[in-house]
Amino acid sequence: MERIRQTVASGSPLEPEIGFSRAVRAGNHVAIAGTAPIGEDGSTVGPGDVYAQTVRCLDIAERALEEAGASAGDVIRTRIMLTDVTRWKEAARAHGERFASVRPALTVVEVSRFIDPAWLVEVEIDAVIG
Repeated sequence: MERIRQTVASGSPLEPEIGFSRAVRAGNHVAIAGTAPIGEDGSTVGPGDVYAQTVRCLDIAERALEEAGASAGDVIRTRIMLTDVTRWKEAARAHGERFASVRPALTVVEVSRFIDPAWLVEVEIDAVIG
């Protein structure tokens, strides 16, 4: 059986610089890289607002899922990384709005910081199609 490998870019200037893809599909598995709240203009969306930043991360990730041939219903695991884990409920609200009916495995962790200090959250997603 031939193994299908597809990469998906989101347009982030960091992707070619660092050498990574927003998403990789290998067969029926899709992995979405750590996704930051970067707007179309390259600026941080929702400065200081964990909920708005989480929504933006999920929007970017969902587009990458779709481009890889997956949907939110295929998601089996999500990871939310926060610079202040005491604000987890703000991120959880955005996550629940997307995944309440899917209910993937979820991990929430605190990290010391991200590449851009304005980012309060990053999201990773794993999916299995079919």
